Amino acid sequence: MSKDPKNKLAFLSMPAPASYVAGLGRGASGFTTRSDIGPAREGPSEEVIAEARAKRGEEEQPDPEQFQDPDNEYGLFAGMTYEADDEEADRIYEQVDEAMDSRRKIRREAREQDELNKHRAERPKIQQQFADLKRGLSSVTDEEWESIPEVGNLTRRKKRRGENDRTYVVPDSVIVGDRSKGEFESALDAGQQANGGFETPATDGSGTLTNFVEIGQARDKLLSIKLDQLSSSTASSSGLSTSIDPKGYLTSLSSIQIKSDAEIGDIKRARMLFDSLVKSNPKHAPGWIAAACLEEHAGRMVAARKIIKMGCEQCPKSEDVWLEAARLHNNDDAKVILANAVQHVGQSVKIWLAAADLEHDVKAKKRVLRKALEHIPTSVRLWKETVNLESSAPDARILLARAVEVIPASVELWLALARLETPDKAKSVLNKARKSVPTSHEIWIAAGRLLEQEATREDTGKTEDKRAKELEAVDKTIEAGVKELRRHQVLLTRDQWLKEAERCESEGSPRTCEAIVKATVGMELEEDEDRYDTWVSDAQSALGRGHIGTARAILAYALKFFPERRDLWRLAADLEKTHGTPSSLDALLSRAVEHVPNAEVLWLMRAKERWMQGDVAGAREVLVKAFDTNPESEQIWLAAVKLEAENGELGVARELLGRARSVADTERIWMKSAVFERQQSQYTSALQTLSTAIQKFPKFPKLYMIQGQIYAQHLKNVPAARTAFANGIKACPKEPTLWILASRLEEHDGKSIKARALLEKARLAVPKDERLWAESARVEERSSGAGSAQAKSMLARALQECPTSGLLWSMSIWAEPRPTRKSRSVDALKKSSDDPLIVCTVARLFWQERKIEKAREWFRRAVKADKDLGDVWGWWLKFEKQHGTEEYQEIVKRECESAEPRHGEVWQSVNKDDRNVGKRVREVLELVCEALA
Repeated sequence: MSKDPKNKLAFLSMPAPASYVAGLGRGASGFTTRSDIGPAREGPSEEVIAEARAKRGEEEQPDPEQFQDPDNEYGLFAGMTYEADDEEADRIYEQVDEAMDSRRKIRREAREQDELNKHRAERPKIQQQFADLKRGLSSVTDEEWESIPEVGNLTRRKKRRGENDRTYVVPDSVIVGDRSKGEFESALDAGQQANGGFETPATDGSGTLTNFVEIGQARDKLLSIKLDQLSSSTASSSGLSTSIDPKGYLTSLSSIQIKSDAEIGDIKRARMLFDSLVKSNPKHAPGWIAAACLEEHAGRMVAARKIIKMGCEQCPKSEDVWLEAARLHNNDDAKVILANAVQHVGQSVKIWLAAADLEHDVKAKKRVLRKALEHIPTSVRLWKETVNLESSAPDARILLARAVEVIPASVELWLALARLETPDKAKSVLNKARKSVPTSHEIWIAAGRLLEQEATREDTGKTEDKRAKELEAVDKTIEAGVKELRRHQVLLTRDQWLKEAERCESEGSPRTCEAIVKATVGMELEEDEDRYDTWVSDAQSALGRGHIGTARAILAYALKFFPERRDLWRLAADLEKTHGTPSSLDALLSRAVEHVPNAEVLWLMRAKERWMQGDVAGAREVLVKAFDTNPESEQIWLAAVKLEAENGELGVARELLGRARSVADTERIWMKSAVFERQQSQYTSALQTLSTAIQKFPKFPKLYMIQGQIYAQHLKNVPAARTAFANGIKACPKEPTLWILASRLEEHDGKSIKARALLEKARLAVPKDERLWAESARVEERSSGAGSAQAKSMLARALQECPTSGLLWSMSIWAEPRPTRKSRSVDALKKSSDDPLIVCTVARLFWQERKIEKAREWFRRAVKADKDLGDVWGWWLKFEKQHGTEEYQEIVKRECESAEPRHGEVWQSVNKDDRNVGKRVREVLELVCEALA
């Protein structure tokens, strides 16, 4: 077909090219309607579309998600397999992408944080504006807090009156009418007096009539006045008037139970069931009892008594039916019922005891119980109840003597009779009881307690030797009892015997307790190691339950088998120190040093106890003996030096130190020598001693610390101090205290940048050390402020390195704003596993909130967790001085003195100050309390 150049629309009449799809270049896929092609025609296939695109020169665009699937590669890698090196390459690329994204994330977060800080600086929150005032509230005293006035409306704005606030003038008619409302006239006029007290109204001439209407009105008026007076009055002094309590009356009305229809229906169904039960099985006693209880619950007492009466007739041998019948009747009828019951079940102890309980007179009760004993002479309970009613000991003794004749196998009766007899007769009673009941360990224990009571009885004519022999008889008695019980096949376990020992201790028989422990604590144990571990565990368990005597007896018995175990002697000494007397502790320690002469700690404990008791000469004597057995002991030399120095013998102390350096020659003795000279202000001599010591022991860090402190604090020679600390860091790079002292020296010299640099080096040399991180955060706080971003950032980094540090968590809690400290403390307790510093911090938070009892409880928990932390004791005493009494303060001081803490940042700085040399624990505690802020 030829083209017509004049007709531009001729292509519309031309046939479409092959596989033409309208709008394919704009992304259309081509479709036709059913009206155009009919129901059987389909659209172009994918092959046709691909061929059309190829003719036009278009390339197929791959799916971008296709590259994410290694099993569906496209193009060059379509026919290759996905191997391990391909996977590794993909992982490396992903890590690079994540690293780049994290770098951008850090920069983006930093930029957003700067913008947020700038916005908050320009527009601070109201909470931040009043933060300083809120912190100032912590210094408000209780008196100032109570004197704060209540908040009121001080605007002086005139309020609009509501409809209920309007007032109106009362008319005179109301006042006049109410004036005579509470009055009544008792006088009679002339007409009433003439007619016998009644008014004679006008009639039609038939006579006079009484006006009963006015009489009724007067009666009602008088009654209302009387009721008003009674309802508002109280009991007079004469006790004749009463008061009406309308509230109590209404309450009593509300106590009346009104059963619902459902409950009534349940009762009816239950009644039918019980009725069927008792008819089908009339000899079943619980059925009659349940039926009677149902009627009692329904409020039909007459029916209940009738049913239980029928039950007694049908089940006369059931004691429960008779007891229920007695309960449902009054006292007099119950006596008759129980009298009938005795005729049917005369051997029932419950029936006789119930009959005795119905009697209100003691004589009548005795009569009933003795009648019961005639029927049931072998009842221990009846004999005990009968004896308890006796007011005189001789009568009770006669009854018990008869009781043990009738029931010779009752241990309770034998022991009760022995307690009522005199000591001499009690022995014969216990001997008879032992023969009657050879399998009872209670009788043997009672015999031992009787002998102990006789031995410990105050008697002026009894010598100590005789008393000791009598006490030895207690041991022999218990030992013989254990053998006799074993012969009769009565085998009590160790735990059972120890419980009996603890019971004897609780009842005031310590020697019997000790005898039981001696005779039985070695049972069931064959090997020595098992014995040692078991005995130590038993002693600690008894001590934990508060049985001091039992624990002491176990340790004393263990020391006879293991006299060479110094840890066992130390455990016994600690027990005597806490719960014993100074004399008993000294006696124990004297035996300890005889058996273990090489145990330095036992010698030192004995010398210290004598020194604490004021016996300085005795302490010197103990140390001299310790020198003889331990001539090269560092601890004994230093203890002797401390004893002489604190008692004013400075020359003797200096001489002892010189001899100690030549004999023992340890690094600690050289250090103590330098400290002694520094305390006496002999700085030149101290520096000479330190230089010699450093040459001998170059790896001992405390020598460099003392040298640097002397230069910095006493001689004010900062360059020499810097050199000393630098030498120490070079020799001992793993010692955090040296780094901290060097940093503080630079900070004190005004070189904060150098202090930070030193701490950064220290953290590299000693990673994950909480003290270095804490000091770094404090440097930032001192240089930039407590709430600065640098300090918070340093604390955050520190917690990442040391996530369980109680010190860092405590600093983090105080760095938070006050509203968020509590939630922060909860996280700290979880992360640090109840660190004592965190517990102390929580106590201080309760202290700020004025929750006194909670704060005291948490302070006690803190010192219980670690008694060696002196700062916690200082905070507790500071709290008690502000909110506690003198008794609480004395408790804190006494417990701290017994604990003798040695650690804590403030405690160590105060305790090691040269001005506080020789001060006791109480004095140091007071200074620490003042130093804490």
